[in-house]
Amino acid sequence: MSSFLYRLGRSAARLRVLVVAVWVLVLAAAGGAAVVFNHGTDDAFSIPGSESQDALDHLGRVFPEVSGTSAQLVLVVPDGQQVSTASTRTAVASAVERIEKVDQVTTVVNPFGSGVSGAVSGDGRAALIAVPLKVDLAQVEPSTKEHLTGIANDLATTVGDGAHVYTGGDAFSNKVPKLSPTEGIGLGIALIVLLLMFRSMIAAVMPLATAVLGVGISVGLIYLATVVTPISSTAPMLAVMLGLAVGIDYALFLLSRHRDQLAEGLDVEESVARATATAGSAVIFAGLTVVIALLGLTVAGIPFLTTMGIAAAVAVAFAVAIAVTLIPALMAMAGKRLRPRAPRPPKAQKARRRLRLPKPQIAKAWVRTATKAPLLTVVITIVGLAVCAIPAADLRLALPDNGSEEEGSTARVTYEVVSEHFGPGYNGPLIVTADIIQSTDPVGLVNKIAAEIRTMPGVAAVPLATPNPKGDTGIIQVVPTTAADSAQTEDLVKRLRGQEQHFLDTYGTRTAVTGITAVGIDVSAKLGQALVPFGILVVGLSLILLAMVFRSTWVPLKATFGYLLSVGAAFGATSFVFQQGHLAETLHVAHTGSVISFLPIILMGVLFGLAMDYEVFLVSRIREHYVHHGDPHQAIESGFVSASRVVVAAALIMFAVFAAFVPEGSATIKPIAFSLAIGVFVDAFVVRMTLVPAVLALLGKRAWGLPPKLDRMLPVFDAEGDSLVHELRLADWGGPDEVISAHELSLDDDRGHPIYRGVELHVPRGTTLVLHGYGSVGKTALLFTLAGRVTKHKGDLKVLGRVLPQHSHALRRAVHVIRCREVTDPGAAAAAALADGVELVLLDDVDVVLRTDARDALRDVLARDASFVVSCQDPERIRDLLPATTQLFGQANQPAEVH
Repeated sequence: MSSFLYRLGRSAARLRVLVVAVWVLVLAAAGGAAVVFNHGTDDAFSIPGSESQDALDHLGRVFPEVSGTSAQLVLVVPDGQQVSTASTRTAVASAVERIEKVDQVTTVVNPFGSGVSGAVSGDGRAALIAVPLKVDLAQVEPSTKEHLTGIANDLATTVGDGAHVYTGGDAFSNKVPKLSPTEGIGLGIALIVLLLMFRSMIAAVMPLATAVLGVGISVGLIYLATVVTPISSTAPMLAVMLGLAVGIDYALFLLSRHRDQLAEGLDVEESVARATATAGSAVIFAGLTVVIALLGLTVAGIPFLTTMGIAAAVAVAFAVAIAVTLIPALMAMAGKRLRPRAPRPPKAQKARRRLRLPKPQIAKAWVRTATKAPLLTVVITIVGLAVCAIPAADLRLALPDNGSEEEGSTARVTYEVVSEHFGPGYNGPLIVTADIIQSTDPVGLVNKIAAEIRTMPGVAAVPLATPNPKGDTGIIQVVPTTAADSAQTEDLVKRLRGQEQHFLDTYGTRTAVTGITAVGIDVSAKLGQALVPFGILVVGLSLILLAMVFRSTWVPLKATFGYLLSVGAAFGATSFVFQQGHLAETLHVAHTGSVISFLPIILMGVLFGLAMDYEVFLVSRIREHYVHHGDPHQAIESGFVSASRVVVAAALIMFAVFAAFVPEGSATIKPIAFSLAIGVFVDAFVVRMTLVPAVLALLGKRAWGLPPKLDRMLPVFDAEGDSLVHELRLADWGGPDEVISAHELSLDDDRGHPIYRGVELHVPRGTTLVLHGYGSVGKTALLFTLAGRVTKHKGDLKVLGRVLPQHSHALRRAVHVIRCREVTDPGAAAAAALADGVELVLLDDVDVVLRTDARDALRDVLARDASFVVSCQDPERIRDLLPATTQLFGQANQPAEVH
């Protein structure tokens, strides 16, 4: 991976103008196609396979009049007046006739009509005109709403005496989130953080520009995708929020590494390539974890959530692609102007100290405080975050309704008027469907079921009970006594469904509970059920990926536990504000009592990727120091100090971008942005920068290392490009004339016992290397190491110009291993390998070749101008086979030998 990224970064630097032009063209194409072809967003939440959705789909076929969205006109007269006067009834009847002629209107329910009940408020001051429409919310034409508003105004004028008519209902809701100038504050804060970190306007603007470009492309493609699939309005906003946050952070990682390398004197093009390979590897790892987590939203089996996850994953994928292609091109364009300035004189430094991000001494003081009494730090952190998570126990999930609309909007005002005069349940009625196709008295059957439902606790009214025109399906509108997102309404839905067997036994009819409120309850329930499998997926993925990166058992366990603490604290803070109502007014929270159903699963997925990002960037520096120096406590301090500035900057930027969507964000985006902002802050500053150093200090050397069996099973994921650094260091080592170069080469067995130690080799091309020694000296293990078959060795090794173990797979095509104990004619096998273009032939246990003809054939092959490695116990036994260009390497006894 890192070698590929190295070549990619160098190519992007050399073709920088072309790379920039291509990305600009992609932006223009995506944006233009979206403008021309997009079909708009669709906020019709559905959950295939649920009772409510199946019943709603059935109604769409047999009773389309009640399957679309609806509007409401609420006539309210002043105190002391009654709405049921003769003149008012006449005015309402006239308005109903006009409404019936409006396009997209299916029917109109006159509150004073025969057979209609519950449409006049208990105090007699309000009348509710229900207007079912033929279409879903997304298809409601503006002209329809304009005509209904005009008729409402005319009705208010006709009634007079201070009467007012409110227009609302789902048809007037505006669930499409919009960007506001407040979101720009997040970008402004990000710019300030970048300026303080880089002290360069070019370096500070570059991440912002590329993040905006990536978001533009992603949003364009998302709107273009509406041609083939419905996409909720939340999807592009989530993509904007995530795309900006990760896009800035990923660019920050590359720029930080590039500037450090420039400061060390590295050439611009070489620095760009190395930064792309090293920091780019971490970016790909972080982006991959976020994308996998977002795609994991499909486990819920809910279409709108799946499309939302895919849309957000597309934004993250483009952020990664831009980071490893466009950023290198722009860094190459900037050239030496990105090189950090020389340190200022002491006086200038003192004058400007307060404007800089935390200096190493602050980071050093922080980590020393966290690790001075590590057990105390761990206990305080865990207990503190556990306390913060307590409010999460009250967290309720629901889909947004008009009570979540912007204050002052027509939908929100009408919602409040209906709640005030009729009760909150009138804003979220339920529909009970009945299969009455076999009944001889469909009207009577529906009325009997409705009469039973009226007596059930939690039912405020049953204003409508009627069969459809064909007489095969009956609908019963049930108004709860509580709001749509309340626990009591959810209980009512359960009671109604609990009566389904009773209705079947008593009346021989099957019933089902549906309606937007029931669908919302089912969506929330299914999302709640999906949290456990999704959590298992995320936690399992976390453990595996981090074990691959850090080759450790404790590091993944600690990282995953810290992630769960961050999620719990974020849930607790979200419940504290959006459920319990604390600070709601300060944060402009229009509606409390529940949060949007898909918030927990999105928070878990996104925060997982971001947490792994910080974990890799911080702990990889600690591990790097430990590997080179072996002191775990010094490694914690050194690694923390070197990584803290970037982690602090990245976390502050991420927090600012998310927090900027809170004050003026929509009811859908606001809680998601708030929870992500809290989650990022807690995870970065409390978990990663406080808890992690303390846990590593407690574990010491035990923090590093995998059980041998697990170490062999797990592939290696080089998230920081260490293999490339190793490869570049050995680029000119050995020279073109050496077939094998080895320095301090060593290998241990599964118990940690040495197989061979301190191997030093420099073998010219055309030479035969003889590995010899009696007993378990590791000669066979060394031979297979040189062949690229054993890859767990330590030290430097280069064979045929390829650095191992990085290029073991490539080497295996150029070498051929012959086990002389298993081959009748090793000489013939070696000759065949050379004829196939093999550059290095390795023969194990040559001294077992005893037949004269086989030895003669082997002698002839070894005499060729080629490179060989052979192993034996005593070189004197094969002296007659060896050519003049032979190099002997004897090995001392070791505890074990691996064959």
